[in-house]
Amino acid sequence: HHHHHHMFGQLTGGLEAAWSKLKGEEVLTKDNIAEPMRDIRRALLEADVSLPVVRRFVQSVSDQAVGMGVIRGVKPDQQLVKIVHDELVKLMGGEVSELQFAKSGPTVILLAGLQGVGKTTVCAKLACYLKKQGKSCMLIAGDVYRPAAIDQLVILGEQVGVPVYTAGTDVKPADIAKQGLKEAKKNNVDVVIMDTAGRLQIDKGMMDELKDVKKFLNPTEVLLVVDAMTGQEAAALVTTFNVEIGITGAILTKLDGDSRGGAALSVKEVSGKPIKLVGRGERMEDLEPFYPDRMAGRILG
Repeated sequence: HHHHHHMFGQLTGGLEAAWSKLKGEEVLTKDNIAEPMRDIRRALLEADVSLPVVRRFVQSVSDQAVGMGVIRGVKPDQQLVKIVHDELVKLMGGEVSELQFAKSGPTVILLAGLQGVGKTTVCAKLACYLKKQGKSCMLIAGDVYRPAAIDQLVILGEQVGVPVYTAGTDVKPADIAKQGLKEAKKNNVDVVIMDTAGRLQIDKGMMDELKDVKKFLNPTEVLLVVDAMTGQEAAALVTTFNVEIGITGAILTKLDGDSRGGAALSVKEVSGKPIKLVGRGERMEDLEPFYPDRMAGRILG
């Protein structure tokens, strides 16, 4: 199929250039992988994967390729594809990183993120996803700075058939969290999802507020919503939030857009935290677990 329709078209094309240089070779050697490795390096950098990650990746792939020797019936270009595939999977965390649920009482999921990443929509999508797994959910509207965000959450809650706890804009988010959680316990809700205020950029006030909310909620999951279009910047953001408030993972949105792959490939390696879920579209059903092996397959076309 046409490359420009492909999600990571550029990256896939760049990697294909690497394999093509090994046609007709009998075995992988330090010399004949030099140029393909340069292609791989360039493709990853152009996809906005962070430089230290690219360096480690290329080193690891080269070491394995050179030590590989002849494998009967497997061409060197296919060998290299296999090594790159497996390393990509490892880079993205290897296994699917499942959402954790509390042993008793409601599981609390706290969502954080900057403005414009679609955090409020993700709250409803997440509730929709969990409902399909037979869990009852409640949303808490904690973005007190944007009345529109509260209204939006109420509307989305109705759309997915999930109750939304609101306390207006004059109550502190930590208090809203406390009251909402009490309500959820009273109604035996399985999962509570809390929306929090976004900001245009990170500031101390926002972090302090999140720390407060976190203290009251004692969440099982603290997920940072990041935008795939921002590439390695998304990975840096996950690191910052993790250092500041402690998070359990990320939700990557807008993966259906013109994302170059840098976010998907950098987050785990840079921050140490997994991408748990990805958003691939506008519909409420468009949130799914992040499968590193499927993603690697997609990148390799």
